Amino acid sequence: MAHARISTYLPPDIDPTQAAIAYGCRALPKLNEELQSEDLLTRQKALMALCDLMHDPEHVYVAINIGCLESLKALLKDTNSMVRIKTTEVLHIMATHNVGREGFLEHDIIFSLSFLLDDPEKACRKNLHVVFKHLAQVPSGAQGIVNNGLIPLLVWKLQREEEEIQELLLDTLAACLMEDATEALSSRVVPFLKEKLLSANDNIRSKAACTLIAVSIPLEGKKQVWQYDVIPILVHLLKDQVEEVQANAAGALMYATVTTAGKYAALDAEAIHPLLNLLSSPLRKARLNAIKALTMLAEAPEGRKFLQVHVPDFRVLEMDSSEAVRRAAQIAINVIEWKP
Repeated sequence: MAHARISTYLPPDIDPTQAAIAYGCRALPKLNEELQSEDLLTRQKALMALCDLMHDPEHVYVAINIGCLESLKALLKDTNSMVRIKTTEVLHIMATHNVGREGFLEHDIIFSLSFLLDDPEKACRKNLHVVFKHLAQVPSGAQGIVNNGLIPLLVWKLQREEEEIQELLLDTLAACLMEDATEALSSRVVPFLKEKLLSANDNIRSKAACTLIAVSIPLEGKKQVWQYDVIPILVHLLKDQVEEVQANAAGALMYATVTTAGKYAALDAEAIHPLLNLLSSPLRKARLNAIKALTMLAEAPEGRKFLQVHVPDFRVLEMDSSEAVRRAAQIAINVIEWKP
């Protein structure tokens, strides 16, 4: 005879760590209410559910409109480390969508996140730096980070964070310094980046050189790159085994050699030969940056004289597949062949 038995196991498709999601348009309002609950487990389960839902930009839009960002801002101050970690994870998923980034700027999320820069939990700090990285990819987000006065603190953190987070920091700084490098330059960013150029980590070397490109755009940045003897290190990186490092080092030299002092520092470091080698690089960015850096060096009489025998190398690049490379090669030839 059959017996009715109730299983002690949960149904296979139910996740006990997540809050039950209400049907339809009630789902997000209910989760928002649970985010404000005094019960720790309820808050944690609501955050787990939100992590899944925020991959959809439509859900991000609705969440912002019903006030979820204000609830999440409050949870950033929660005493429970798991709540803070999952809150920053929700925010970092939302930051991958344009609607999420716009909402962050409207609700001043950058300022609220800045209080977690010294959080004892590495996962929490990593998530917030991912948020900053995504925000910095749009000019308004990068300007928002600058306007909140975070650049000196991010530069300072560059010396103290673990390498995984340093990479995120460098990405954020590279984008933000394109907007305004003033605060970074007064915070000794150039000596810090100089140290990172010598890192054994390929990604950190590449990203540090990329950040130096942004630093070298303003005149004060060009001066500091020369004053702190960064140019010889950049010349050395032109021979790096990693092509991306070579390309970014050439890009930094391209800006640093605009000044007369920078030109002669690069010539003294024998930058011409490794730059000429990059003209045949498979990376379009490397070829373009090398041409432009050589054009800067050709403005010095010594550089022009040396490069005159290498004009055929530039002639070859006039047939490059990239229009930018072709145009840069033509300009370089004009500068090299210029006669007073």
